[in-house]
Amino acid sequence: MEKLTAAPRTGHATLLYSELVTDLENLQADIAVLGMPFGSAYGAKSFTNDQTNAPQAIRDVTDRIVRAPDHYDFDIDGPLLQGRSDIRFVDCGDVIPDLTKPGDHYRRVELAVRQILKGGGLPIVLGGDHGITTPVLRAFDEIGPITLVHVDAHLDWRDEVNGVREGLSSPIRRASEMKHVARIVQIGLRAQGSARPEDFETARRWGAELISAYELHDVGMDAVLARIPDGGNYYLSIDADGMDPTIMPAVDGPAPGGMSFVQARRLIHGLVRKGRVVGMDIVEIQPAKDNASKLTCVTAGRLIVNLIGSTIKAGYFDK
Repeated sequence: MEKLTAAPRTGHATLLYSELVTDLENLQADIAVLGMPFGSAYGAKSFTNDQTNAPQAIRDVTDRIVRAPDHYDFDIDGPLLQGRSDIRFVDCGDVIPDLTKPGDHYRRVELAVRQILKGGGLPIVLGGDHGITTPVLRAFDEIGPITLVHVDAHLDWRDEVNGVREGLSSPIRRASEMKHVARIVQIGLRAQGSARPEDFETARRWGAELISAYELHDVGMDAVLARIPDGGNYYLSIDADGMDPTIMPAVDGPAPGGMSFVQARRLIHGLVRKGRVVGMDIVEIQPAKDNASKLTCVTAGRLIVNLIGSTIKAGYFDK
């Protein structure tokens, strides 16, 4: 099998003290982290935007996210892996573009996610900009129907920007074209992004559930969760700018009024209980803008901790 990923280049070798595995052939794992630093650029200056540094920046604050994996964690009512020695938690490294094959990293990340799923793993993908969700989500075509739960300030329904159809402004539009994506719920919408009125109308015509940040704050996360059917397969895509910038400031387009950490935690635990969370990505972090405490990356890590702990407690990986 071709080599799909490369080991993290500096700092912490893996996220949250997990096992490094870059040979994905016949991979057997319960939870698998995968870095996807590069999306599909809209112009030359965007090929190496700061989001490309985010997967490693999140790994590098591992010891701030979780001081020690065997310590008690109040977010998940137990240690990271809930004291389960039978849980295999791996970091598969990063999918790095081959400059001789432009765009081929999208094919390889799809293959990498397929290998994780084939081996029984729950993929947790570290972006990168939001364009990475498109190839990742394609890998779930045998797991559908899927409900895509999207946390973001922005709509992301552009058909193309500068002729690019799989960039950061288009992942939800591309998801709507995938036969295995049956439902889309978008939470935290506010302010202004790349969407035009016609993109908003396209999303509404398709049937996307559009929940603004203000509606969320008015009705609460439990009411939002009640609008998501029980018993589904849920893919959770979290754009850091969907969260309030007081807790995730290191983003390109900060806007006040976003989702709180408490709300996001409730969303994760609620989805885990409603059905099965089959995958998650977190995208659009710009580490150079993070403050001295690295709060944005720490918050991203804590969201991942809540997914890991809650899925284990819910019996996802019981043999």
